Amino acid sequence: MTRLRRRSEFLAVARGPRVPRDAFVLQGNRRAEPERADIVGIGLTVTRKIGGAVIRNRARRRLREALRRILPGPARPGHDYVVVARPAALTCPFPLLQQELVAAIEQMGRRLGRSRP
Repeated sequence: MTRLRRRSEFLAVARGPRVPRDAFVLQGNRRAEPERADIVGIGLTVTRKIGGAVIRNRARRRLREALRRILPGPARPGHDYVVVARPAALTCPFPLLQQELVAAIEQMGRRLGRSRP
């Protein structure tokens, strides 16, 4: 598992399908580099629409910990995922947040499995 860091990586994932949930939107796409086909890429985005720095950091910490606990389980190697936080990420019970992430990643896997590279 690796962290997405460059803007170009986030933009590449944004071109793929999306799975909306109350607390976040999951974006996913196949990895472009065949030599890194065994790696899962994860990115996290929390915009200023959520709130100030303290609020954004709280949402980021909650989502990061939930991802840490569930991955790499449902994620497919050779794919990148970006989690875009929504305001409900702050108030959603933590076990429900984890369940929603697992369900969204599984749904994304089904969508990506249907599409061709």
